[in-house]
Amino acid sequence: MRTFIITGTDTDTGKTIITASLAAYYQKYFPNFEIGLMKLLQTGKEGDEQFYQRFFANPIVPLSFSTPVAPPLAAVKENKYIDLNIVWQALSKLQQEKDLVFLEALGGLGSPVTDELTVADLAQSWRLDAILVVPVKLGAIAQSVANVALARQNKINLKGIILNCVNPCTDEQIKDWTPIDLIESLTSIPILGVFPYLENIDLEVLAQAASDLNLNYL
Repeated sequence: MRTFIITGTDTDTGKTIITASLAAYYQKYFPNFEIGLMKLLQTGKEGDEQFYQRFFANPIVPLSFSTPVAPPLAAVKENKYIDLNIVWQALSKLQQEKDLVFLEALGGLGSPVTDELTVADLAQSWRLDAILVVPVKLGAIAQSVANVALARQNKINLKGIILNCVNPCTDEQIKDWTPIDLIESLTSIPILGVFPYLENIDLEVLAQAASDLNLNYL
């Protein structure tokens, strides 16, 4: 059993679609594997859980809040408590039942999960291998360096970086905004590939997009 936490440099980096793509890829090309799919927790009435339900039978979202803000703030607004024991128990159960688990984080590694803990703290405490999603845009180089530094500070096993075209990108824009050799040189973390902008999404398209990544590092 292996578990990968899919995190990003910030919100709206495309973690959801890449998590779904990885799950679709292993589901298609490794049919003997039992694949688990889970979201750490969700804020907002409509979101990642609803997206996953379009393609997968049993995505797990153990905690959710209606208010679309950071979890500690959402909990206060809704007079609720973030019980991470519920999240850990759901993840542990999934790990026992599945061969491979993809856990989508929220925001970036520095995003708060509670008043005291960030995504990076949980990844370290729960000993999760991580994949970092970096959107192809100006500023991506600095964001990559900063998040890799945070991962190292927390002793997180960061397996690789996926560059994600959250908007349509030309080859020149990809080279200018997210130069692979430079990012790898600055971070010493392998780039697993460039994930394309997808318009018409189905399970086959998701699986194909992931098949073009270099997943040998995982």
